[in-house]
Amino acid sequence: MNKADLINALAEHNGISKKEAEKAVSGVLALITEALKSGDKVQIMGFGTFEVKDRAARTAVNPATGAKMDIPASKVVSFKAGKALKDSVQ
Repeated sequence: MNKADLINALAEHNGISKKEAEKAVSGVLALITEALKSGDKVQIMGFGTFEVKDRAARTAVNPATGAKMDIPASKVVSFKAGKALKDSVQ
């Protein structure tokens, strides 16, 4: 399911227009993005937790050439599924 499919499903499920559903989905995604940018953790009970983690610098090997390369430290977004989501998928 992509963003357009999600918008269509939300509109159909709640009996609202696609424009309203698109506004709701975009708004939620923008709020999650802004919270993560500011370093906050976003926890949605029963669904999961989004947070930003630091990834340390490391050295990797190019499998084609065998050359070593340095990969700088970075920040990555992490998602941990909540118990209710895990249980519903099983």
